[in-house]
Order: sequence, then structure tokens, then C-alpha cells
Amino acid sequence: MVTPTPADKFSFGLWTVGWQGRDPFGDATRAELDAVEAVHRLAELGAYGLSFHDDDLFPFGAPAAERGRRIELLRKALAETGMVVPMVTTNLFTHPVFKDGGFTSNDRAVRRFALRKVLRNVELAAELGARTYVLWGGREGAEYDSAKDVRAALDRYRESLNMLTDFVRDRGYDLRFAIEPKPNEPRGDILLPTLGHALAFITTLEHPELVGVNPEVGHEQMAGLNFAHGIAQALWQGKLFHIDLNGQRGIKYDQDLVFGHGDLMNAFSLVDLLENGGPNGEPAYDGPRHFDYKPSRTEDMSGVWDSAAANMRTYLLLKERARAFRADPEVQQALSAAGVGDLRTPTLAAGEGYADLLADADGFDPDRAGERGYGFVRLNQLALEHLLGAR
Repeated sequence: MVTPTPADKFSFGLWTVGWQGRDPFGDATRAELDAVEAVHRLAELGAYGLSFHDDDLFPFGAPAAERGRRIELLRKALAETGMVVPMVTTNLFTHPVFKDGGFTSNDRAVRRFALRKVLRNVELAAELGARTYVLWGGREGAEYDSAKDVRAALDRYRESLNMLTDFVRDRGYDLRFAIEPKPNEPRGDILLPTLGHALAFITTLEHPELVGVNPEVGHEQMAGLNFAHGIAQALWQGKLFHIDLNGQRGIKYDQDLVFGHGDLMNAFSLVDLLENGGPNGEPAYDGPRHFDYKPSRTEDMSGVWDSAAANMRTYLLLKERARAFRADPEVQQALSAAGVGDLRTPTLAAGEGYADLLADADGFDPDRAGERGYGFVRLNQLALEHLLGAR
């Protein structure tokens, strides 16, 4: 079925459907979207969750009364629709105070302000029942190598994450943090630019079990990387706490297209991994399928909701195609011929070490082994034909 339901766990950022189409070269093409309307419209389309930055919900520096009023309106809309808030994040990039970053600004007072802003929003996330708190460091970086002591910046980044994990532990919040990598834009070079950089950084933290990653399709593909491969590594390390889905066409600016409206073959591989990539063919990921895209500025509000629906429909179509691909006997034969399942067999036998390996004269003939054909092209063609609906 390609009709979304809450069981599919599709969620959207308020900043996505709420994007007014303003970019560095043009003014807004759509009016501001009210958060309550966004909740109701997304619920009607079959979504189950809404995420937001603090500044999406209430203006930067809003008085406590106004902040509280808008939060209560959101609570009411959530109760009316059954929608949830699975993830919350903080805007540390729009206001000029963050021009040199939040956690890693050269100005200590800015760093302290940024942390207070995040802490207040972590409390709100916990109150609304969010399970994940995303940290995107869009301004944590530099344009000039001499302007930023990167080692000191990473110290400050680590100091901030350690304090935040202490905070949720002390408060007893059931909340984990997820770092969202991006190589560049808006900064010339952003710290923790890829999934691999973030995973390595997490190992240095005091409570690494509370910190994972929130990879985004476009961000990894901007760096020329294979998103499905990166997600596989995050799953392998138990660190895929959240995921952002959208479309990207090559190494350029962050396009934030509708999911699948970019590298469709990689999108197919990604959905296949998420839905069928568990040890026994079960789903490998059980969190929100979160869409972090921007409705094209060419669209009116009707087009905004069409594009939101398109994200979910594309995912479900790819899920159907991936299921058929895995069930196809010819595909199973091609997988076997390619030795894909054989990779799960340990290279060393139980109890075997390097001495046993060196002493093994098994008559292996590298020349003969080099003649083997793996049939990867045929396997990929079968995947493509399933993707195109030809099988």
C-alpha cells in the first residue's frame, strides 16, 4: 500500500513545510505557516510526527508568556490529531550572534549563551515526550584556516556535549543526542563534516552511549559519499539515532529536494537497507523516517502539501519495490552467485589465530580465484528492473 499511516513513522520538520522559499538570491514566495495548521495538515496526509527548532515555534528572544502560549497551542494540536514530537533541535545559526558558531564560537560569552538556549529547549523536548535531540552545527566552522583553532574548537564541542549528557542524566530524561554532520554551507568548512567524523568524535565523550548521529541524504552526498553505505556503518555501530531523508543531485549546494528526487538508485538501496537490512531480513531501523526537505520556492501552499505527500509516497513505493526485489527467486540466485551472504562467514574459524592461518596449506590458487566473475552487474540490473517496475 502507498497510503501513509502513522504506523509508517513518517515525520516532518516544521521548518520544511514552513519554509517560505526565501534564499540568498530571492525573497519569500509563500506566507508564514502556522504550526497548528502544519500539525493538522500533516496528520491528514498520514504523518505521525512533527519536529522543530525552538525558533520555528516561537520567535528568538520571545517573552516567557508568548513562548508558553505557542507551546500550549502546539500541545492542543498534537492532542487533537494524535501526532507526536519525536525529535527537537535548537537554532544556533540564524541570529547574528551565532555568526561564528554556538558551541565553538571564539567568543566565550556566545558559547555560554548557546548552551543556555539549548538547555531550555532540552527541557521542552523532554516535556513533549521527544526521544531524540538533534544537534546541527551549521555555524560551527570557519572560512579561513587561521581564524579557528580547530583542536580547541573540538575541545569546546566535547565540553558542550559532556555537559548536555550530564544534564539529561541528572534530570532523568529519556533523551539521546544525535549529531547531524554537513561538510559546508553556510560555513565554508563545518566541523564534524561527515558521518565518519561524527562517529569518531563521539568516542571521545564521557557518555558516548547517549550520543549518536542524524545523517542526512544531501549532506553526505554533498561530500561525494554513498549515503546507504554511511547508514550501514551507523547501524553497525549502533549509532543511527535518527535520520533525515531528502533528495540531492550531486556535489553542489544543499538542495533539500523531495526524497527520491535525486539519486533514486541510492534511495532504493537506502530503503532496502532500512526496511530489510536486519540480521534476519527484518527492518534494521525502527525510528522515525524523518523528511528534512524544502518545498520548491516555485510552489504555492497547495504545492507544499503535494510535496510533503510525495516524500511519503516515494518512500512507500521504494519499500514495495525493495520487498519484491528481496522475494524474487532470480535475485536470490544472483545474490548467492555473487557471494553476498558468504561475507557473513568469519574469515577465521572458531578458535583459529594467525599461527593457524599461516600454517594452513589449503592449496588456494590465486590465479584461478582471480578468474571468478561475481555477477555484480547482473545483480544491479535486477535491482534496477525492480525499481523501474519491470519485474
